[in-house]
Amino acid sequence: MASSGRKSSSRIPSGPIAFFLSIILVVIGLIQLVSTFHTYATNLAELNSLRKTQAALIEKNQDLQNDIARWSDNEYVAAQARERLGFVFPGEQAIRVLHPEAVTGDATDQTDASESSSHTATNLPWYKELSYAFEQADQKKDDGQASPSPSESSSSTTDSNTTKDNQQ
Repeated sequence: MASSGRKSSSRIPSGPIAFFLSIILVVIGLIQLVSTFHTYATNLAELNSLRKTQAALIEKNQDLQNDIARWSDNEYVAAQARERLGFVFPGEQAIRVLHPEAVTGDATDQTDASESSSHTATNLPWYKELSYAFEQADQKKDDGQASPSPSESSSSTTDSNTTKDNQQ
């Protein structure tokens, strides 16, 4: 009898319980494996992102170092002052071309420029219109009579037409 008791206690369980225990162990192992690979992939993506950021920062740093070296050169500073601010050396005469397209353009561009300049003469920007109005107001006090600008004459004609329509 003692031998039959030993056999039952030393026997490894088999059947559905062993099958479910082995499935649970495999699932837990797969979860750990997937979690490890996910962490690896996330860290690899972050590393690549940091390397790209580092490369961009190194390039930006090199550009800024080049700018510092450029601005340390007195000739470059003088050239930038002449170009950006219009500075001239003593004894030089500054010449500024107001409409460079008129100088560099060909004959067709010149005709287009003359047509556009006649068109812009009638439609002045608001600040030029305001300046013209102040000049005209000053002339009216001095002269007593002033001539309207081309844009004002066309607007005064439309204003008189609108006034006539409103009266009817």
